Amino acid sequence: MGKQFTTITAEHKTFIKNQKLFFVGTAPKEGKINISPKGMDSFRVLDDNTIVWLNLTGSGNETAAHLQEDDRMTILFCAFEGKPYILRLYGNAIAIHPKDEKWEELFSLFSANLGARQIMLMRVELIQKSCGYSIPLFEYQEERSILDNWTNKKGIEGIKNYWSERNSISLDGKSTGIMND
Repeated sequence: MGKQFTTITAEHKTFIKNQKLFFVGTAPKEGKINISPKGMDSFRVLDDNTIVWLNLTGSGNETAAHLQEDDRMTILFCAFEGKPYILRLYGNAIAIHPKDEKWEELFSLFSANLGARQIMLMRVELIQKSCGYSIPLFEYQEERSILDNWTNKKGIEGIKNYWSERNSISLDGKSTGIMND
């Protein structure tokens, strides 16, 4: 049975900081539900009820499209080493784009990354901790450099073109807001 919290505790923060992978779940009012794995050093806890994560360029941009219609978001962490542990953060989020006023302040929390397309700012309303007894053990090897190499090779103009071609419309035909001025 899971245990629920209304704030992110020190224990939760330590667990989150040690994770190499998290999953993000969002959905539009109608259409496909999206669950995306996220890695790299892209997650920060700002306070007991606020988190941000850096959304890097990828093959799709479903999260940004969904948040324009329905701001609900769930973040899932699970331990793949050590004691079994699952942590879910439930709340409401917005996408901050490079053109937005809060971008520079929030982007400064992360290492510079040419592929950064949004920062997701989430107000956490509920935290749930559960056992994770069925989660298998995996051994972390290293971060992949493929995304960084790809974005550096494309350059800023190449990335913007990619966003226009591949990241501006969701699977359900909804705008992601990435190309809006």
